[in-house]
Amino acid sequence: MQLQISEEVRAALDDSRPVVALESTVITHGLPYPQNVETALAMESAVREGGAIPATIAVLQGQITVGITHDDIERLGSIKDNSVRKCSRRDFPIAVGLKQDGATTVAGTMIVAYAAGIKVFATGGIGGVHRGHPFDVSADLIELGRTPVAVVCSGAKSILDLPLTLETLETQGVPVIGYGVDSLPAFYTRESGLPIDQRVDTPQQAARIIQALFALNLGHGALITVPVPVEYELDGQVAEQAIQQAVREADEQGITGKHVTPFVLSRVSALTGDRSKRANTALLVNNGKTAAMIAGELSKIAL
Repeated sequence: MQLQISEEVRAALDDSRPVVALESTVITHGLPYPQNVETALAMESAVREGGAIPATIAVLQGQITVGITHDDIERLGSIKDNSVRKCSRRDFPIAVGLKQDGATTVAGTMIVAYAAGIKVFATGGIGGVHRGHPFDVSADLIELGRTPVAVVCSGAKSILDLPLTLETLETQGVPVIGYGVDSLPAFYTRESGLPIDQRVDTPQQAARIIQALFALNLGHGALITVPVPVEYELDGQVAEQAIQQAVREADEQGITGKHVTPFVLSRVSALTGDRSKRANTALLVNNGKTAAMIAGELSKIAL
């Protein structure tokens, strides 16, 4: 894979310093402008605060780029007609071949991070199995089963079917680790009550699991699930009622496929008076800092 890697990210990788990959769909499809740009920059700042170099990944006019600039983030975030292609595995040939702009999903970011030699990636929530549509399975889950990158997230987005999502992850052989929690975080809420494979309480413990994953050469990734900061957690019943209504509206309007998640997230935000949006932003920033601390410990082990 031909990559354009920024000088800062390249220097950090060459020196075996910690680097954290960041996705770009949060810029183009996750939040409205200018909050999308502000959040992307806040995530980069949080990674630096945690002691690592941020590497936001995107396709810029057909060039797969690792470590896009602040100007690039502003340009992608301010495009109003949603014309930036969401790039998962299937989309890269189209975006590259036609020299399009592309925003990398969780799956797409994992692919590029692995190709660049970046072992840790921070995001908000991964995709999963859609509620009421058990055959609609996110490419994120399949990618986790075949690309060895550690994904630091707040679980799968709680608008999804979390039990089926966990079952699919188990089938793909992906270990699910709880960072300071005993069950799977449910994005807007800190715990779902659903089982995880192991709890860890320090960046060092998480890094040791990730290093073992790579040393065993098993060929799959790992999930390090971090709960939303407690002060931003939504009441579980409030979140669930909003999600159920939003999913019902999506079904009634015939919204399917890749359009479901952004529609439901937007409706949940409106139904909760933007409390869900504030939680989303807070967990993204917190995950960036946590991933940086884990990447720092991982770089020490690797030396």
